[in-house]
Order: sequence, then C-alpha cells, then structure tokens
Amino acid sequence: MYARIAGTGSYLPSHVVTNADLERLVDTSDEWIRTRTGIRERRKAAEGETTGDLAFHAATAALQDAGVAPGEIDLIVLGTTTPDLVFPSTACLLQHRLGANGCAAFDVNAACSGFVYALGVADSFIRAGSARRALVVGSETLTRMVDWGDRSTCVLFGDGAGAVVLEAGDEPGILTTKLHADGGYKNLLYNPVGVSVGFRPGAENAGVSIRMSGNEVFKVAVRTLDRIVGETLEAAGMHESQVDWLIPHQANLRIIEATARRLGLPMERVIVTVDRHGNTSSGSVPLALDEAVRSGRVQRGQTLLLEAFGGGFTWASALIRY
Repeated sequence: MYARIAGTGSYLPSHVVTNADLERLVDTSDEWIRTRTGIRERRKAAEGETTGDLAFHAATAALQDAGVAPGEIDLIVLGTTTPDLVFPSTACLLQHRLGANGCAAFDVNAACSGFVYALGVADSFIRAGSARRALVVGSETLTRMVDWGDRSTCVLFGDGAGAVVLEAGDEPGILTTKLHADGGYKNLLYNPVGVSVGFRPGAENAGVSIRMSGNEVFKVAVRTLDRIVGETLEAAGMHESQVDWLIPHQANLRIIEATARRLGLPMERVIVTVDRHGNTSSGSVPLALDEAVRSGRVQRGQTLLLEAFGGGFTWASALIRY
C-alpha cells in the first residue's frame, strides 16, 4: 500500500508587504534584503484572519483538485507553529469547518519542517492501512510573532498555507520520507514564550517574537540539508539525476541554491517562491508545490524532492513520484 498525492491547494493573504514598505519601518534596504535572502515581498494576514482561515482555503482547494469530499477524509494532519488556540488543535477546528467530523485530526509542530513531518506521518498511516485518504496541511501566520522593529528577522517571514490530499494506491507515490531533529540547537532559532514558560495572559506581544542567530542557522542548514539529500536518495535507491524537481523550504535563496548544487540541478529545475512569499514556515513547501503543479511545470510521473529545515532544529525530506 502506498500514498499518492491526489490534489494540491494553497492560499495567500491579500495584503502584500514589500521591501520598500519595510524600509519605512526599520533601517534596511531593498538591495540588502534581496542580496542576502532573495526576498522581494511577503504576505501578511489581515486583522482577524487566522491560521485556521488560511488552512481552510488551502484545504478546500486541495479537496476540489482531488475530487474528494470532506466526508471521505480519514485523517487530517496540520503542520503549524502558530495555532489558532492552545487547544483544541487547529486541525480539529479545520475538520469541523470542512464538515469532515469524526476522522482523526491533530497538529504537528516541527517549525518550518512541519508540513514534511505531517506528510511523513500521514504516509505512515496510509502504508499501515489505518487511513485511505488523508488531508495534509501546512499553515502559518508568522507575522503575528514578528518584531517589526528587528531588522534581522522582520524582513524574512510571511503568512500562507498549502495542502495536499493523499490517497492509498498500489503504485508508489511517496517513495520515502526522512524526519530528524536535534534540540541541542534550540538557542539558534526559537520563540522564548510558551504556556509553561513566560506566558502572561492578556499581555501584549512584546518579548514573544522570533529569536534567530542568522549566520549560524545558515551554516547548519546548508550542512544538514546536504546530508539529508544523500540519505533520502540512498533510501530510495535513486541517483541525483533521477530527480526532476527540487521543491525546498523557502527560507533563503542562498540555501536553496546550495542544495541545488548538491543535487547537480540547474535552478531551472528548482521551484522558487521565496522572492514573493518570504519564509512561511510550514506553509512554504506545499505553497511551492501547488504553484508548480498549477503552473504546469510539475507533471504526473515526475520525481520530486521536498526538503525543509526549521527551528528545533528539525529537518525533513520526502521523495515523491507525482
């Protein structure tokens, strides 16, 4: 039994924040942001627009693309670091809104690797025969915990969501997934506040913004993604030349380029959305996947390598025959 992608969907808030907009907030410039990150603009959720709202629109699009009704879904796994509520999970809220009540539904928090982690979990459920159809979502409203006075981080992040519908079948779809983490790197990329640490009911967001040591994160990310690319291909018994498309986490163009060089792939075979989306954490990989599918670049039968790296540190990959 294998899991295959039956449909994809995505959603971006309508409000665009350009580099020029950020020049008016902090001491930065469009040239500085583009040369170091590749980002030109990012999206920001409207007031009152939640992670669950973004997830609902992306999930609805994926279900329509797959031709699957919400009641036919056996499992919902949602990757996010910015849930609507402490509990219930955003996956449960999404389930009810879709009208898929009764199936298993839960969130996965693996920071920017959240969608690929969720994909790996759903793939295991289908391979084990515990589900026939699964909805996998990555959704974030990261701008809610961005310090707009911190020029080193506020230029990086955006909001968005993507989703896929997985179906069980006899032909290989998801060939392999690899999930890893190392909590020893916590202090290089984290948010300092949680329910049992530093939480103050009713407090303003001051002090709860993302903390990041950019240069150190970059170095570890490049080394780690290089290793997982080799591990993933070896597990599937495949060679770099057999990968048609690299669909990476959209955090930094330089990291994406380094991974492409490791694979020997020209950038023409790499899906890049970071210039328009910024880093949408767990939303970035499914957003890029959906855009690539709907633009006609990714075709049925092609082999895709998805990879991501995020706070924790976490890192993950999926090799897929689409």
